Parts: sequence; C-alpha cells; structure tokens
Amino acid sequence: MRVRRVTTTRKGGASRSPYDEFNLGDHVGDDPDAVRANRIRLAEKIGVGPDRMVWMEQIHSRNVVIIDGPRDEPVPATDALVTTVRDLALVVVTADCVPVLLSDDTAGVIGAAHAGRIGARIGIIPRLLEAMISCGARPERIGGFLGPAASGDKYEVPADMQADVEAHLPGSASRTERGTPGLDLRAGIRRQLLAAGIPAVAQDPRCTITDPTLFSHRRGAPTGRLASVIWMDTTGRA
Repeated sequence: MRVRRVTTTRKGGASRSPYDEFNLGDHVGDDPDAVRANRIRLAEKIGVGPDRMVWMEQIHSRNVVIIDGPRDEPVPATDALVTTVRDLALVVVTADCVPVLLSDDTAGVIGAAHAGRIGARIGIIPRLLEAMISCGARPERIGGFLGPAASGDKYEVPADMQADVEAHLPGSASRTERGTPGLDLRAGIRRQLLAAGIPAVAQDPRCTITDPTLFSHRRGAPTGRLASVIWMDTTGRA
C-alpha cells in the first residue's frame, strides 16, 4: 500500500471559458456534462474508478465525515473527510482556499480538508486531526501536504479581518507586496499542524492568484476549481 497525492491544474479538460479547461467543481455554473467528463478523466488518469472518488459539498464549515466506502453523491455539508479504506480517493476542490492532505501511512488512515479563511479560522484542521486519531492515527506519524492556495503576498484583506483570523489561527497574518494587511492561511495551518505534533508538513509553493495555470476566484470569478486528491493505492502502479 502506498499513499498517493495529486493536485490538478486547469489544463486538459472539457470545460469552456471562463471555466477552461479542467474544471472539477460542480457548483460554479459550468456545464454539468463537462464537469462530469473532467471528473471521469481525473479518475482514469490516477487509476481509481470514478465510483471510488469521494467528493464533498463544501460549505466553509468544520464538519468532518468518516467515510467507510464509495458514495453515489457528494458528501453533504462537510469540509473534511477521513477514511481507512484502500483505493478510495478523497477529493478537495479549491480556487484560493487551502487543500490539506494528511496521512498516517503506518495506521492506514488518510484525511483531506478544504480550509478556506472561515473554515481555518473556526478549526477545521483540529477537527480533522481528531477524526483521524479516532481511526487509529497518531500525530507523530502523520505527514501533511498543503496544496496551491492564495499566498500571503497577494491575499489582501481588511485589517480587522486579518486581526480576527490571526487571533484564531496564529501565524496567518501577513503583509502583501503592496504593504497592506494580508493572510497567509498556509503559514497559519502549517504552524497549527506542527503545534499538534505533526512532524513534517510539505507545501506546494504555487500561488493560485499569480499562477495562470491554476484557478483563482480572487483573480477572476466566475472560474473553475482545482482538485487535490489523496488515496491509499494497492494497485502497485509505479
């Protein structure tokens, strides 16, 4: 068994402007047939059956659901998933928020969270860790990955919003390249994970706002959504 993680870009799909091309979000106004085709293509590319891709109805909450098998529909009203089931892929869709992928490879427990400003502020990550630990994970064995997201250099917010988020997610306050108040949610989440005893947290360096190969709601809405996926692969694929 090998834990795998994948993050998509916006290239190579069936969606047309302004969702071009590889939009995986089904809630942004794109043609449902195009989104369906893109989701099938993603499953085929990573070698997981489309029926074993578990999607969420993300609502910027701190709700976590433990998944024990495939789902016919997106998991309603949740922002994090946990499973111990092999070859079951947990999917987060984002376009500036932080996709968080965690795994305890020894225990065979994986988790995925959609951590936007609201969810990160109200504690989606501690709730995800609690759920993983309830399934047998141990903090000192968990490895973390933070996917592409809005960077602290570009994510400009009002000063009172910055102060509020910083009070709940220490380490997230930043200054933008324009010298204005900003948020670096990945910095705050990374600090939170390390403080919880997670020994290693890797981070994709890309900023969704500045990288044209990625979707960004702040750069231009309406737009599509990236997918970040984690699964325990037993197929033996290289």
